[in-house]
Amino acid sequence: MADSSFDVVSKVDRQEVDNALNQAAKELSQRFDFRGTNAKIDWAGEEAVTLQADTEERLLAALEVFKDKLVKRGISLKAFEAGEPQQSGKSYKVSGTIVQGIESEKAKKIAKAIRDEGFKGVQAQIQGDQLRVTGKKRDDLQAVIALLKGEDFGIPLQFTNYR
Repeated sequence: MADSSFDVVSKVDRQEVDNALNQAAKELSQRFDFRGTNAKIDWAGEEAVTLQADTEERLLAALEVFKDKLVKRGISLKAFEAGEPQQSGKSYKVSGTIVQGIESEKAKKIAKAIRDEGFKGVQAQIQGDQLRVTGKKRDDLQAVIALLKGEDFGIPLQFTNYR
């Protein structure tokens, strides 16, 4: 019998992020408390978002609107990293990035957590920006999934290709 396996990945649906961004932009243009503050939100590349407003207070409020829209769309806030507000001329700006994939340091930490738990016959190997977990018993793999769901590694985790 072949070993069972699954992949641990950290991916964000780009279309859902785009929908959240468009909803936030619409709300910023329509809400009374954002009138006259030049509050804007735009894509600044493939995985980067830029927010801009006239005051730091309105900028932080716009950032909260965007985070709220992400949560309503089912995207974990762990997948969005926002920088510090910076003044540029008369306005304030903040950039944020959408985190995709598991970086090697976090992958090593996840693999170590699986090893330290002492499951028999379960191995975790890093494959690029994901982690492949293999084992002889499916029950052990389900226990690994439960363990990883219970831990906080600072990134959203999904489990794919379970076979």
